[in-house]
Amino acid sequence: MRAFVFPGQGSQKVGMGCDLAATSAVAREVFEEVDEALGQKLSKIMREGPDDVLILTENAQPAIMANAIAVLRVLEKESGVSLACMADFVAGHSLGEYTALCASGAFSLADTARLLKLRGQAMQSAVPVGVGAMCALLGADIDKAQALADAAAEGEVCTVANDNDPGQVVLSGHKGAIERAISSTRDFEIKRGVALPVSAPFHCALMQPAAEAMAQALLQTPPAALQIALFANVTAAAVTDPSEVSRLLVEQVCGRVRWRESVLAMQAAGVDQFAELGGKVLGPMIGRTVVDVAITSVIGMDDIEAFAKEL
Repeated sequence: MRAFVFPGQGSQKVGMGCDLAATSAVAREVFEEVDEALGQKLSKIMREGPDDVLILTENAQPAIMANAIAVLRVLEKESGVSLACMADFVAGHSLGEYTALCASGAFSLADTARLLKLRGQAMQSAVPVGVGAMCALLGADIDKAQALADAAAEGEVCTVANDNDPGQVVLSGHKGAIERAISSTRDFEIKRGVALPVSAPFHCALMQPAAEAMAQALLQTPPAALQIALFANVTAAAVTDPSEVSRLLVEQVCGRVRWRESVLAMQAAGVDQFAELGGKVLGPMIGRTVVDVAITSVIGMDDIEAFAKEL
């Protein structure tokens, strides 16, 4: 069984999608449709930057999605096979969950772009700059990370935001609490803590205003039926009911990204092949979480053609 997985924020880079757009009209159509939906030349920012504009949350999120969907659309054309015939499940890391839902037919490409633009703006504005922070804990399992977060909080928000793999956990919360966590890693037998260059403390209680904004947005643009089941971030379980998907997307804004558990659950469901579309971020996490699985990264035309031959 095969799962298609889609990367989250941090996988963006200037020049993303350029080579694919240069060789495929299908890819160009995806980027043009996203530009039209957003009323901005996002494709130009993706192609030319500058980097400090591309990494803005409101640009990075729809850009990462557009790049991955372009890869998927080209793959479908090259192979002559639809997603529903290629994959048994989809999943995505944080914003990648929206990409996965677009891939599975729950949202149109234009609606996905608009939802992610709004999501990025809402997450950025939820917390004043300098109030929140995030850090990656290297050499930390979930129990050690939780214990460190609890100790560092001291009345402030400090919580596990991403459980990525057996040796990498991300904390999010108030800046002071995150700084205390970084300075206390050795006390909890954690190799080290690294402050992340993010503009807001994602996936923690401080994001509640953004969760409320997404709840309203999803009332206006509810998901349709899914062609393929989604393994949701906040439950690490398969979901197909559109109303449940909508609820989980709202919960995801403040909730933990349970990626490690999702990978384990997909393997338990029979998945032995993982294909990451549009990035090379999730593959290594998967490889550190499970063994005896095939992991493929599909980004450019050469990747697409090679993958299509395997189908």
